[in-house]
Amino acid sequence: MSQTYTAVVKKDGRWWIGWIEEIPGVNCQEATRDELIESLRVTLAEALRMNRDDARLAAGKDFEEHQIAT
Repeated sequence: MSQTYTAVVKKDGRWWIGWIEEIPGVNCQEATRDELIESLRVTLAEALRMNRDDARLAAGKDFEEHQIAT
């Protein structure tokens, strides 16, 4: 399932800073806008993977997964 997230980006002095609105803790800082977008993409993917791993570990055995859309 492909999902879309919102990156908020802005120039702050000589740096580009940004974060993902929907996922707390996914924020980055880079020298260029393009580098920032790529860093946000990589960091978001890592955060989602870690959250999935943590959720499955917490569930233990014999759990079900359901896709939920809003």
